[in-house]
Amino acid sequence: MKLLCLIPARRDSKGIPGKNWKLLNGKPLINYSIESALSIPNIDTICISTNSDEIIQIVESQFEIPIHFKRPESLSLDTTSSREVILHAIEYFQQLDKSFDAILLLQPTSPFRQKEAILDCLQLFETKQCDMVVSVCESPYNPYYNIYTESNGFLEKSLKGSYTRRQDCPPAFLINGSIYIISVDSIVKSEIHEMEKIVKYTMPWKFHLDLDGPEDWIEMEKIIHQQKSQ
Repeated sequence: MKLLCLIPARRDSKGIPGKNWKLLNGKPLINYSIESALSIPNIDTICISTNSDEIIQIVESQFEIPIHFKRPESLSLDTTSSREVILHAIEYFQQLDKSFDAILLLQPTSPFRQKEAILDCLQLFETKQCDMVVSVCESPYNPYYNIYTESNGFLEKSLKGSYTRRQDCPPAFLINGSIYIISVDSIVKSEIHEMEKIVKYTMPWKFHLDLDGPEDWIEMEKIIHQQKSQ
C-alpha cells in the first residue's frame, strides 16, 4: 500500500492565534505530528499542507522533510474542508506522476497520539474493506439517553429507544480527530461525512481532547504537568 501522510497546518486560527507553531511543552505544536509521521516506516511521503511561513521555517530548520508546496490562500479559509485540502495534495502529486492508495491524516491539534495506535489503524485499514479507519473514544453521552435535539421548541432524544439506564444503551463513539486513514478512491468520490464503510479504532478517553480554544490548551498543559509529576 502506498501511503501519503498529510499534516494540515494553516496559518490562521481564531481560537488560539498561531496555534500550529505555539510552543507546547517547549516545542511547536506541529512537531508532535511530524515526529509521529517520522516514526511510521510504512509512509511513502510526508506532506505538510500549509500557507504559513512560520510553519515552513520550522519544518525546513528542524526536519529533513521537503515542503512540496505552499497551500493557496483560497484553500486556507475557515470554510475550507478537510476534503478540499486532501484533494489539493492528491492532485499535486498526480501532476508529478505519484499516486497513493491511502491518506494518513494527522491533525496537529491532537498531539499525543501513539505510534502503536497509528500502526494498529494501518493494519485495520489493510485488513478491512473500508473507506476509512478513524480513531474514536467511547462517549459518556448517548443519543438514546442524554443527547437531545430540539424540535418545535421542545427537546427530544436524538434517537428513540426505551432505555432507562445509560449502561443499557448501545455504546456511542466520539471521533477524536487523532488518526484518519482514508482511501484515496473514496475521498475522490465523496465527502468524509458521506462515507459508509467506516471502521473505528477505539482509544482511551484521555485522547479525546482537541486543541480548539484557550481552555483546551490549558487542559493539555495540565495533562503534561501531571504526566511529568508521576
